[in-house]
Amino acid sequence: MFEHVLQARLKAFNIRLALVFMMLAAVTGCADKAQLQALDTNATILSFGDSLTYGSGSSRDKTYPAILEKLIQRKVINAGIPGEISATGLRRLPGLLKTHQPALIIICHGANDILKKLDLKQTQENIQQMIDLARKSQVQVVLIGVPAFRLFLSKEALYQTLADTNQIPIDNNSLAEILKNNSLKSDYVHPNAKGYQQLAENIKQLLVTHGALLDNESSIRHMSN
Repeated sequence: MFEHVLQARLKAFNIRLALVFMMLAAVTGCADKAQLQALDTNATILSFGDSLTYGSGSSRDKTYPAILEKLIQRKVINAGIPGEISATGLRRLPGLLKTHQPALIIICHGANDILKKLDLKQTQENIQQMIDLARKSQVQVVLIGVPAFRLFLSKEALYQTLADTNQIPIDNNSLAEILKNNSLKSDYVHPNAKGYQQLAENIKQLLVTHGALLDNESSIRHMSN
């Protein structure tokens, strides 16, 4: 009798455990499966952030937005301000969305919050509101994760959480990998020209992977000319 009860309880426990794992797997895969609508050739992209978007550590023609514009043959607005915290960026964003009316926004914000040791729960909420503002304006969103500026430049969890919650594409690896490589950075927190080139190439691939660009688009354009 006791063995039957024990087996029944064990079976019920295993079922609950399997359901938990299924739910976790579903949530974790949301950002990976997020799809974007294809960008028209006349589409405008808004690169929004702080000094990492502005391009500190390199010349203006070697920033990631400038390089990305050449790579994808679409207008890319550099809306980065060095030293800006996410709360200030949140106040700035509505005017930019209204002025430029982008088809897509690349959000790379929060680095200064991390460096200044601000409340990262508030940082996450600020970036969430940025995402909400963009979507309210029918603007697609891509997220670039900023690493935690600690000894090993580990990932800051809030970015993956935001991507999974909102089912938006994210590059949560590039900046950490670039800033670990001395040949790709100008200082502890900024890439150099080669680093920004790598970031732009990775963002282009992210756009291709999630459907915003065709992988063979540039070759098709070349053949048509």
